[in-house]
Order: sequence, then structure tokens, then C-alpha cells
Amino acid sequence: MGKIVMTADDSASVRQMVAFTLKQNGYDVIEAVDGQDALTKLAAKKVDMLLTDLNMPKLDGIGLIKGVRASALNKFIPIVMLTTESQDSKKAEGKSAGATGWIVKPFKPEQLIAVVKKVLG
Repeated sequence: MGKIVMTADDSASVRQMVAFTLKQNGYDVIEAVDGQDALTKLAAKKVDMLLTDLNMPKLDGIGLIKGVRASALNKFIPIVMLTTESQDSKKAEGKSAGATGWIVKPFKPEQLIAVVKKVLG
């Protein structure tokens, strides 16, 4: 069984592309449509890593990171922001919430896999 990566993004096409890329490289993927959906799914499932968008309805990426960091089950997993935002202030906000890394959209599949491999060891 491969490592489990959750992807949280309100864009179906982004989720599809991320899931496809990860699955091609041997990872298992759980998809969430927004931060709230991700927290609900994470409450019941231990994952190895979380990829999250910043701007999502119901609960944004920052709120999601704070929620994950507050839960016992996935408290220490690597969390990478996958977003169109590239301002340093947003990156700082993500980092202070507990983000491990940051990928700016649009991204290349090989870039995504390189980051995933790096943070998962």
C-alpha cells in the first residue's frame, strides 16, 4: 500500500490532475472539496500528507491547517499549500499556521512529485 495523500481543493479539475499525478507515482489519494470536507475526512483517517488550496469556500486552507494541527490524529503530517497565491505575506501566514511548504499554481506534475517525495522522505 502506498502512502496516503489528501488533496483539498474546490476545483474539480485541480483535484483530478493532482490525484492522477499522485496515483501514477504510487500514492493513494483522498480528495476533499473544501477545508471543512477535509477536516471531516481527516477526523476518521490517518494520512501521510496534505495538499491544500488556500482559497476555498466553507473553510480556507489556513483554517484547514490550523484544524489539522489542532487534531491529534494528523497533527504532525506535512502540509503543502497548492495555490495561485504567491505573495510573501500569504506564505508567512501559511507557515505560521503550520504549512510545511508551498507550490504555486499552475504547477508541473514533476514539480509536485518532487515536493511530495521530499516532504515524505
